[in-house]
Amino acid sequence: MLMPDLHLLVRPLFGLALASCLALPGVAQGNDAWTQLLETYVHESTDGVNRVDYATLSASPADRATLDTYIASFEARDLTGTDDVTFAAWANLYNAVTVRYIAEKYPLDSIRDGFLFGGPWKKVTVMAGGREVSLDAIEHDILRPRFGDPRVHYAINCASYGCPNLLTRAWTANTLDADLDAAARAYINHPRGVTVGNRGLTVSSIYKWFEVDFGGSKDGVIKHLLQYAEPALAENIRATPKIRGYTYDWSLNDTRTDPAK
Repeated sequence: MLMPDLHLLVRPLFGLALASCLALPGVAQGNDAWTQLLETYVHESTDGVNRVDYATLSASPADRATLDTYIASFEARDLTGTDDVTFAAWANLYNAVTVRYIAEKYPLDSIRDGFLFGGPWKKVTVMAGGREVSLDAIEHDILRPRFGDPRVHYAINCASYGCPNLLTRAWTANTLDADLDAAARAYINHPRGVTVGNRGLTVSSIYKWFEVDFGGSKDGVIKHLLQYAEPALAENIRATPKIRGYTYDWSLNDTRTDPAK
């Protein structure tokens, strides 16, 4: 067996490490800007639904400029990877572009306002990784097929009450796995995700639209729900493990609708 030429191995590894070190500060600074915006405008409500103060963001030229700069930073980035850094980048971009779209159109009652069918996801585009992509493409052509992780549905937010929460901070690679699990638990253990009735479960329409991502069957969805359900909910699911209906609320996740106000 031939021993590898060590200097041939070390040189490319050193180059990759150096490139990573050079790239990370820019990524970190961008995430800091996005986190600051999220901390400012996303409010955690007592009912477990995070809501966004779109009105104030819409009225702030400075913060909208910060958001534009953050989104523009993705234009020349290498987004071809399959690692956690790339997953986090695409999820952050999707959420930032969605927030910008709502801020630009505000006031409105739903992201689907103005559309007879569907919504704006194919029409809203952004330059990222050297090419133009739509919100629809980020979700269905990049995140879902490339990463093959059902938790992608807890990572991206469509500005709706029925959607998993928009976090108060950016997704980052070093905490991605734990944060995705936490987001899944938060959604599944909230009535938006699962409610238990006498005859079975009513679950989010996400689990119908994207059943293929959750095992390809209702049984696969049940298995996924049990993976993140708290003990009391898990016991109730096991007692009535049948999906009887689906629900989804497209109303805007706006602070105007916060019951605490």
